[in-house]
Amino acid sequence: MLSNWLPFLFYAVFAAVIPATMITASFIVPRRPVARTRQKMLPFESGVAEEAPSQRRRFTVSFYLTAILFILFDIEIVYLYPLAVQLDALGWFGLGELLVFVAILGVAYVYVWRKGALNWH
Repeated sequence: MLSNWLPFLFYAVFAAVIPATMITASFIVPRRPVARTRQKMLPFESGVAEEAPSQRRRFTVSFYLTAILFILFDIEIVYLYPLAVQLDALGWFGLGELLVFVAILGVAYVYVWRKGALNWH
């Protein structure tokens, strides 16, 4: 019975050893001195440097549209994994469903592309 859980035990040990090693190495490896200038201490978010600390900058709608489309297509791709795992058990019906799903994703992608929602202005 323990042999069934052995791969999970290896995975758990591996998942614990890697971060512990990285944290330990960050304390052991010497850092090079870095001059702290005012410019380096300013926050930098989303690839946009801040002009003034008190000024709030508005993002365009295309920024949010691109983010929403990324999340939408990312979530739809997640649904392909269970279908791919069970594709052998589902047979030709599963393959047909997979092709219909991918075709719908393709049509949606082409529609979004033609509308210019993926162009960064």
